[in-house]
Amino acid sequence: MLQLYHHHAAPLRRYAFRLTNNRTRAEDVVQETLLRAWRHMLSTEGEPPVGAWLFTVARNIVIDGSRTARFRFEISSPEVPELPDQLGADEVNAALDRMLLAEALTQLPESHRAVLSRSFYLGWTTRQIADDLGVAEGTVKSRLHYALRRLRLILFEMGCGTST
Repeated sequence: MLQLYHHHAAPLRRYAFRLTNNRTRAEDVVQETLLRAWRHMLSTEGEPPVGAWLFTVARNIVIDGSRTARFRFEISSPEVPELPDQLGADEVNAALDRMLLAEALTQLPESHRAVLSRSFYLGWTTRQIADDLGVAEGTVKSRLHYALRRLRLILFEMGCGTST
């Protein structure tokens, strides 16, 4: 467990801080995440969870904490009219999804990230990508296929979606 802490605590703390923008809350999220990992290891008598699993747990703890805090506020002050959130739930979820996707993209080889970013973020055609990278169009198509397949697997391992 100590090795798990030393290996994952700092990245989890940075991730939790980006989600909460609060150092104390980020530290609480890291502690709760590692506590859940420890409980998971005890219940399954297996290997410690992988990093992606830990980041997913941390994200869920932040989301649960936001929901709980909002619920506590609503119950404790029913006479106060509901104030509009700075960000709606959909916007928060979209931002968290973008963060997870960015984390998953870092796990891809550079050649795969290059074709994905040009295709999906810049909207380039396979011909434009091939010309820019100096490779054949077939190579671009192949890299796109394998990049999407690998990205799907990485996201599944992070607890997002299904394996198909």
